[in-house]
Amino acid sequence: MSSPAPNIAVIGAGPAGLMAAEVLAGGGTAVTVYDAMPSVARKFLMAGRGGLNLTHSEQLPLFLSRYRDAASWLAPAIQAFSPQQLRDWCEALGEPTFTGSSGRVFPVAMKASPLLRAWLRRLDAQGVRVELRHRWTGWDDRGHLTFETPNGPHTVAADATVLALGGASWPRLGSDGGWVPILAAKGVAIAALRPANCGFTVAWSDTFRDRFEGRPLKSIALSFGDRSVRGEAVVTRDGIEGGAVYALSAELREAVAVHGEAVLHVALRPDVEAADLTKKLSAPRGKQSLSNVLRKALQLSPVAIGLLQEVAKSHSLSLSSLPPERLAALINAAPVRLTGATGLVRAISTAGGIAREELDENFMLWRLPGVFAAGEMLDWEAPTGGYLLQASFATGAAAGRGVMRWLASNHKHAVIPGRP
Repeated sequence: MSSPAPNIAVIGAGPAGLMAAEVLAGGGTAVTVYDAMPSVARKFLMAGRGGLNLTHSEQLPLFLSRYRDAASWLAPAIQAFSPQQLRDWCEALGEPTFTGSSGRVFPVAMKASPLLRAWLRRLDAQGVRVELRHRWTGWDDRGHLTFETPNGPHTVAADATVLALGGASWPRLGSDGGWVPILAAKGVAIAALRPANCGFTVAWSDTFRDRFEGRPLKSIALSFGDRSVRGEAVVTRDGIEGGAVYALSAELREAVAVHGEAVLHVALRPDVEAADLTKKLSAPRGKQSLSNVLRKALQLSPVAIGLLQEVAKSHSLSLSSLPPERLAALINAAPVRLTGATGLVRAISTAGGIAREELDENFMLWRLPGVFAAGEMLDWEAPTGGYLLQASFATGAAAGRGVMRWLASNHKHAVIPGRP
């Protein structure tokens, strides 16, 4: 008589958890996915509203460098489930992908919902069960998993557990960091959760805030320290956010934490040399106002001109009184003082999490044999551009394979699966 299939609990129904479940079901285990929310993958669906950026097409060495200090220990997982393999996986679900002009990879449908529906159908066909409105609260004195549900407390005896509970950004979508005290009580070292790919606060004047809130600064370059990035930013009521800001957010966040502020330099016409700007600004104005010159001769938008005026005012300068050379320099290095990072509630992703040294090569927690972790709850961060989802998928697959190896080594009659 054959032994019953091992019973595996996956806690968290985002990309990392669902990928772990797929690997585990493919290996012949009985898998149940638990999630506190009324539906699965809410943040994944939110990420796809503006076009689901799954991964990036750049060469793998450059791709891995985007994970910075975490690159070395994430590399095996991403190499085992690479950007190309992620694209092949989507194709197998009937959702082909394409590479955009920036090198980012999207499903042809652009949205997350068709891909998620196809994925859930596959998981259902594999026998994966999903239990919603189950908020994990830890373990009881027998080592069983405990949950709060609408029907009261519930316990589960699992042969192994994969934790894929996310970070703490956009908590209303389900990832609220509630797992931190549970694991900390078990002695697991956890780096403080901090906002990543976030905006920053700026003490705008009421005039600038009221006029330009929500307006984009397009085709700009942002610089901080020795890094400079091209892209766009958006003026918010309390500060500044957007893709170019997010690309520098790790450095800016740390500078604010240490010094209480950071000065971000904004180049409003990064493709025009200082000498050319100076020449245009030196031409006779006639009866034109400076604002008209900036708009017509330099093609600056109203919000860009407003930003120059705001910066000048904060430094007690008069733009119209500045020599052309100084004004040209200000246009391509306008200093904006950042006073803080926006909180986790609005951050795209989370820095911090379970420390690398707490995990073995199979993503199992040393202190908690049979408990594995994946996704954004681990201590890594990456910029937007497909790197966040890629690492979530890849570490989920790696944790699933790790469970299978651990079960096999403990003679629980599991078969190590192939890659998804």
